[in-house]
Amino acid sequence: MQLPLLTLPRAVPALSKRATQDTIPPTREERERVKLLAERYVADVQPVLPLSFAELKQHADRLIAAAELDPKFRDYVAVVVNSEACREALATVPYERRLLLLPKCLRVEDRCPAPFDEFGLLCKQCGLCTIQDLQNEAERLGYAVLVAEGSALVMAIIQTGKIDAIIGVSCLSVLEKAFPYMEAAAIPGVAIPLLQDDCKDTGVDIEWVWDFIHLTSEDRTYRLDLDAVRAEVDTWFEPTTLATLMGPADTITEQLGRDWLAKAGKRWRPFLAACAWKALQDDPETDFPTGLKKLAVAVECFHKASLIHDDIEDADELRYGEKTLHAEQGIPVALNVGDLLLGEGYRLIAEVEAPATVRAAMVKIAAEGHRTLCLGQGAELAWTRDPRPLTPTEVAAIHRQKTAPAFEVALRLGAAFAGADQELHAVLTDYSEALGIAYQIRDDIDDLGSEDGSDITAGRPGLPMALAFERAKDSDRDQLESAWRRSASVDPGVIRGLIDTLGAGERASQLLESYKDQAVRTLMDVQNPTLKGLLRRVVSKIFGIEVKGWCSEFESRNTVPSAEFDPVPGTRN
Repeated sequence: MQLPLLTLPRAVPALSKRATQDTIPPTREERERVKLLAERYVADVQPVLPLSFAELKQHADRLIAAAELDPKFRDYVAVVVNSEACREALATVPYERRLLLLPKCLRVEDRCPAPFDEFGLLCKQCGLCTIQDLQNEAERLGYAVLVAEGSALVMAIIQTGKIDAIIGVSCLSVLEKAFPYMEAAAIPGVAIPLLQDDCKDTGVDIEWVWDFIHLTSEDRTYRLDLDAVRAEVDTWFEPTTLATLMGPADTITEQLGRDWLAKAGKRWRPFLAACAWKALQDDPETDFPTGLKKLAVAVECFHKASLIHDDIEDADELRYGEKTLHAEQGIPVALNVGDLLLGEGYRLIAEVEAPATVRAAMVKIAAEGHRTLCLGQGAELAWTRDPRPLTPTEVAAIHRQKTAPAFEVALRLGAAFAGADQELHAVLTDYSEALGIAYQIRDDIDDLGSEDGSDITAGRPGLPMALAFERAKDSDRDQLESAWRRSASVDPGVIRGLIDTLGAGERASQLLESYKDQAVRTLMDVQNPTLKGLLRRVVSKIFGIEVKGWCSEFESRNTVPSAEFDPVPGTRN
């Protein structure tokens, strides 16, 4: 599946627009932080539904004070708290008894061919905006969908008795007007605010809408603590556990390999293998079997081997803030340890207790991923011999081969061990491709702020550089070409300035969001709600933010009886 690079998928909001509502956090990171804080707040306080608007504002004030948020975001925080409080109730409502309300201002007004009737906009499926995708997916699931605004119409639909939950997308002012009607009907209502209040060509956080649309109690892992899964996966790389799974490390070479395997890292790949297997279990509480743990370690063996070899090929001296293996032990030793880890990975797969056909399929999955990764690295090495400016499409092709296969191997090994069919493997391939490219684009963006080891100083092809060169003219283009050709006279600070001036960093961020969205869209045909829900949340987990510094008021709450803590009158646990 060829994914878009130069054209954003239509389901991606215009990220170049800043929120014009002063009451909405302007950046995605700030909005994600509010959502995570609201999720934690609701888990702590457990407000009782239905909530009045006055209660919501009290909750918002409490959260704002606890998290030291700007008070001007009070209405936005109240909406987010309400949505989080309604999450569990929404999950229990069948899709066919839910209503999705979309605003007509999501359309491209000047080009939209859709007419209106008494029930709102009649989408013509022209593909110009997000309405088509959201409406089609919601209706496929069984939702009633309206593209309209008007509390009277909504109330009339509620009074038919056929709707038990509402997901509404709108600006804050309309959401506030509609809230009393949902409150009066005592049905769960989830709201997603628009990012602008222009009433024309607006945008919305598509991932957030997608999350609520697919939320269902049939997803047996939607309450699964992914952080707990990650923490457990980390324990598989402790020395004693590695010895149990892999056998003793009797030689210096084996010990170096184990040490490198246990070194710091995000371990997203073994985490993905665990998630894929977990999602396909009838009982989400089932313990991870030894075979799955061996597959997860095998995935990390492949990854760490590739890092050892990459560091040699790229002449990098640091990894995880320490000396690389070849810088410490010499190139011959490092090459050999990397080769050993590759062999260990295949050995672990072969040792997994599974039908012979499944083991053969898993070895093939790993081998194909290994081959593709080497081809991607080969393309980059060929470029280093004859450096030249690359187009964004050429950079994405390298990312596709170098990064996506590791995600694909991890997911497909976990799924294969759980008995997945070929149709699901095809979806996981497409999902991994989008996820891997997004992951590498994020690394490219992060490198722009790095003084040491960035793509500019290290002379590696990155997407922001490619986008900047594509847009540059005259002397700017000459300077960027010198950087592409790895000229020693290039000033990295000047190049970063050009990337910023030419809007290449912002464009790269847009493409990052487009690939994240594409990863979610590849899951549309997955019939297993547990797998779909889990993989949907994995995207947010990988690209999310960590909330730190939670208010001591809530930390201290855990040390006293719940009756002593009453954050909002009438909502005590």
